[in-house]
Amino acid sequence: MGRWLSTWPSGPDDAALPALLCLPPAGAGCQQFRAWTPALAGVGQVYGAQLPGRENRWREPMPRTFGEAVEAIADELRPVVAGGRPLVVFGHSFGGLLGYEVARRVRPAALVVSACRAPGHWDGAGRGIVEDDDELDKLFDTAGLDPAFLDEDTRALMVAMLRKDAVLSLSYTHSPATALSVPVHAWRAAGDDTVSEEDLAGWAAVTTAAFRVHRVQGGHHAVLRRPQALLEHLTVLLRHAAAAQAEAT
Repeated sequence: MGRWLSTWPSGPDDAALPALLCLPPAGAGCQQFRAWTPALAGVGQVYGAQLPGRENRWREPMPRTFGEAVEAIADELRPVVAGGRPLVVFGHSFGGLLGYEVARRVRPAALVVSACRAPGHWDGAGRGIVEDDDELDKLFDTAGLDPAFLDEDTRALMVAMLRKDAVLSLSYTHSPATALSVPVHAWRAAGDDTVSEEDLAGWAAVTTAAFRVHRVQGGHHAVLRRPQALLEHLTVLLRHAAAAQAEAT
């Protein structure tokens, strides 16, 4: 793959399956989605979007703006879905915002977001991470990580990645002029203090198609920690996308 997309084929026929693009939360890389490949084998091919500054792109500079990152991901994604290959986009937290903007450029069969504020609710989000160490400690706690038990180098690495993405998010401005025309599914976990019910409900305004809310228990990262329900949901969406393509051809 290119610099911005990674994939982990599970079989020789993967290229004939629908594509699932997965975008990770702030401060994280896409390798975590490799573990989803067995669960989706024969249903869809998993792709991960990889921003610079982490994992295999650690030494690369961050894009100057949020829009630059979105355009780079979309540019690499277009050949993947050339010829009408079905696409489902999934993003978690900051990755959900990226996924939304990618979906505006490369039309998927569905957009799925989790633990993510609606685009119109992102103004100023991330400023606390950039400016306030207490806010960073709160974020570590949300992720189930106690900074006191992280060695200095590991914490510094995580802080650097989080702050890079937070800075990127501050360059985002929502332009609601063109709504999506595909279904949007928004997941939220009870106990997530970073995404309110109002933040969640705002997703209804971004599409002229169906909007569905899905709820689980846990906290901000519950959907990623226990992804079984989400994977079952993605399986259904990928199968529906494949069936719709078959009918169209």
